[in-house]
Amino acid sequence: MGLSRLAALHGVATSYAPSADLTVPVPDGTVVAVLAALGVDATTPQAVRESLAAAESSARSRLLPPTLAAWTGEPLPPALTALPPGTTLDIGLEDAGSPAHPRMRVPAVSERGAAGGATGASTRAGAGASAEVCADEGAGGGAVTAGPPAPAWWVEPPPGVHRLTVRGPGGRSASCTLVVSPPHLPRPPARSHGFLVQLYSLLSARSWGMGDLGDLADLAAWSGRTLGAGFVQVNPLHAAVLGSPTDPSPYRPSSRRFPDPVHLHVESVPEYGHVADRATLDDLRQDAATLSDTVLNKGALIDRDAVWELKRQALELVRDVPLTPGRRAAYCDFLAEQGQALEDHALWCALAEVHGSDWHTWPAALRDPRSEETARARRELLDRVDFHCRLAWLTDSQLAAAQRAALDAGMAVGIVHDLAVGVHPGGADTWAQQDAFAHGMSVGAPPDAFNARGQDWGLPPWRPDALAASGYAPYRGLLRGLLAHAGALRIDHVMGLFRLWWVPEGRPPTEGTYVSHDAEAMLAVLVLEAHRAGAVVVGEDLGTVEPGVREALARRGVLGTSVLWFERDWAGSGRPLAPEEWREGCLATATTHDLPSTAARLTGDHVTLRHRLGLLTRGLEEELGADATDTAEWLGQLSRRGLLPEGEDDEEGAVRAVHRFLLRTPARMIGVWLPDAVGDRRPQNLPGTWDQYPNWRLPVADAEGHPVTLEELAAAPRLHRLMEVFGPREDHP
Repeated sequence: MGLSRLAALHGVATSYAPSADLTVPVPDGTVVAVLAALGVDATTPQAVRESLAAAESSARSRLLPPTLAAWTGEPLPPALTALPPGTTLDIGLEDAGSPAHPRMRVPAVSERGAAGGATGASTRAGAGASAEVCADEGAGGGAVTAGPPAPAWWVEPPPGVHRLTVRGPGGRSASCTLVVSPPHLPRPPARSHGFLVQLYSLLSARSWGMGDLGDLADLAAWSGRTLGAGFVQVNPLHAAVLGSPTDPSPYRPSSRRFPDPVHLHVESVPEYGHVADRATLDDLRQDAATLSDTVLNKGALIDRDAVWELKRQALELVRDVPLTPGRRAAYCDFLAEQGQALEDHALWCALAEVHGSDWHTWPAALRDPRSEETARARRELLDRVDFHCRLAWLTDSQLAAAQRAALDAGMAVGIVHDLAVGVHPGGADTWAQQDAFAHGMSVGAPPDAFNARGQDWGLPPWRPDALAASGYAPYRGLLRGLLAHAGALRIDHVMGLFRLWWVPEGRPPTEGTYVSHDAEAMLAVLVLEAHRAGAVVVGEDLGTVEPGVREALARRGVLGTSVLWFERDWAGSGRPLAPEEWREGCLATATTHDLPSTAARLTGDHVTLRHRLGLLTRGLEEELGADATDTAEWLGQLSRRGLLPEGEDDEEGAVRAVHRFLLRTPARMIGVWLPDAVGDRRPQNLPGTWDQYPNWRLPVADAEGHPVTLEELAAAPRLHRLMEVFGPREDHP
């Protein structure tokens, strides 16, 4: 019982429920290892007793948690209403320019928790807010209890991240970060449809071997103006780990905080036209054209490393062009805004060029970002640090240009960026924020009906206790950076705001356990930052979802993700869910980057592909039969509703019927997987494979597998036949 109690106090689960009728215990060794990663010793019975006593004593004596979330217009959190009478509260506002808040006195509270009359109030000048909690004369002492309205003594600070200090009777005091958030995220301004695309896969005639931010801006401008699209959703554009070969997955980046300059459209950089060495620049452009030709016409895979090598050389030449005074001022402003976080990221990039891309293998002194040796290296590598800072600025500028192009084209939302669930263990974020990560742990997923062995994604998790102690500073900075040029943000595995499956190093995913976050604080920070940016948030809530999570997300305005093939009456008949029964608060789509394309699902190609790669758990004929039954059931549903006039044997017509069905749902956003629009049958990523399948390296292609450029796509008859389902341009606000 001692270990279970200790684990519970630190948010570590000792069992989990993969289904409503099954509870699986977590091995004690896993619990001990996870607690150790949180700085808690549970290696012996005596250590458990001592750690438990320390944790319980801290819980009893603590006036406030490290970070506290409050929602505007809603009841106060229990930590505030439970403060003892006589406690004073001082709130240092995030914005020192805000008007001062009044000095308040709390009404008397009886032992039964009923509030008495207020004893008075006064106003104090200054940038902070202050309130005094005191017992009325003649009234018995007692804890303030949370009720539906906020207590009379409370005057809400404005939304923001403030510093709260309390001083209780007997000299007890405590401080914490107070996150005050609006109660609800911005809603999409209108019901809209848009494309979902992996940006690297969308090559234009001008691309340097993979899709770039110029292509993204062009796709947004064309689809918004011509097709009435309201958004374009892309894969994470986070900075990748340097080196060759690098990890091609956009979901295992070096840093989630800063974008990857491989996405730059080099010719759009203002200094490009003033490069003195035109001959070298022309040679690089010719090499880039050859690289694109091998992908588009000769069956080659997208080679991110080759693309980056060409762009890096070109950008070195561009960097030699002096900035104009106005451009220099803008760059300096960017450096000041990004501060230490950008400097650390750029220094990691510079050190990785010298010592390799995994900081764990660097000289010992350089593994500490705050050591004297690292400071010396920063000075010695100042030119390379500046180069990587410059790349971040240029990429940020083109991200802003893409969003402007989307909005100028009439898009209601614009660019939907994607937040990966974690980062590479040897990358920039884990080096710069070592105290925030749980060492020796990896994020994954427990065994379920689709994967009996569970999953280990190789991504170190943030420590919930470290995040709370920092006032969620790394999380806030991450969101602010991503939302700067986003109309919406998709959060991969949004359930991670509540809990994540931790797998200790050296153990299989089946021997992991869940570790909980303070979901209220995580949500409050998310809602606050998205509200400041005026951005919509879409959560990828597919797979195993803890009861109550979808409801909590919906209450705060986070849209879910609904994929047609998974929308069934799982609690009842198991049959396809009627469109009117779908939730409104979602992005509805036929597929995602981790799933088969619609054409592949309709034809059964995805089953034969998985069979060829040895991924099936049953025989081929059995799998094909089950898949055909599932598909036939959906096609019957579409036919009965009059959505399949082309007939069930028309694959292209069935793709259109699927989207007609999505339009029948109340979903606020409807996503069209861009490869579906041209009949592509290949998945961009096949979970469970590494080098057996070319994950993250395929260009968008037609039904015959021939790559399609952005220019060809814009003129593709099949695409226009599909988009006619959504009506003419003028029908879409």
